[in-house]
Amino acid sequence: MKRAVWLVLAGIASVQLGATVAKDLFTQVEPTALVWLRLTASAVLLLLIARPRLRGRSRQDWLVVAGFAGTLGLMNWAFYQSFARLPLGVAVTIELIGPLAVALAGSRRPRDLIWVALAALGVVALGWERADLDPVGVAFALVAGGCWAAYILLSAQTGRRWPGLEGLSVASTGAALLLAPFALASDRAGILKPEVLALGALIGLLSSVIPYSLELVALRSLRPALFGILMSIEPAVAALAALLVLGESLTGLQWLAIACVVAASAGATRYADSTRDRDTELLEHP
Repeated sequence: MKRAVWLVLAGIASVQLGATVAKDLFTQVEPTALVWLRLTASAVLLLLIARPRLRGRSRQDWLVVAGFAGTLGLMNWAFYQSFARLPLGVAVTIELIGPLAVALAGSRRPRDLIWVALAALGVVALGWERADLDPVGVAFALVAGGCWAAYILLSAQTGRRWPGLEGLSVASTGAALLLAPFALASDRAGILKPEVLALGALIGLLSSVIPYSLELVALRSLRPALFGILMSIEPAVAALAALLVLGESLTGLQWLAIACVVAASAGATRYADSTRDRDTELLEHP
């Protein structure tokens, strides 16, 4: 269990470092083209490492990995579009609302209103300084959040059906193929710059290969709820990475908003998990 926790934390640090490198490149290449470079680089590296076995797969195996591919492509594209318009920490905070909503879905306990109130306070705090938030960026962050929730579930299913990194390599390839026509149409010239190609490969390694591989391994032994608690710190990590690497500072109110959403996500996920454990115990020992 401890090993799985450290794998997830290392993945969080890696993906946010990759995001800061990507944001620094937005003056040279369009976000859609850059996210395609990231996915393509990661797909090539993963295919070389995993060498997936494609024969003998069931229809359900392909359906799961196809859903995973579509989720990866849309999640990454929407996320890049969001933090091209918003501070990185703010974009990740809004994105976290997706997994938070899943954690709270179906809850019937009054206690969970605390987490709803905390999350609402965070959203209100983010929207208070309206001049700092691009509404299109906010919309993209919300789309990325919905995909993030689906990613948690599909990643676990893919890891169970495809051994090692095979499923991730196939899904990454599918995501890159889906985005290819849009990326080439948006910025064909920018993609071909040698420095962009090199940095795109680095971003693919930091933001896709390392974190997704670590998370896929971790989710085989880590409960989804605990994974959600760990992922809840990602907005704070993103804000710190952007501050240290890009000099992207946030206001005190924005830091408060991040803290509220992080606390709400961690609390909701923790108590949802404990409730499921008690329900399971009651079913096993009536």
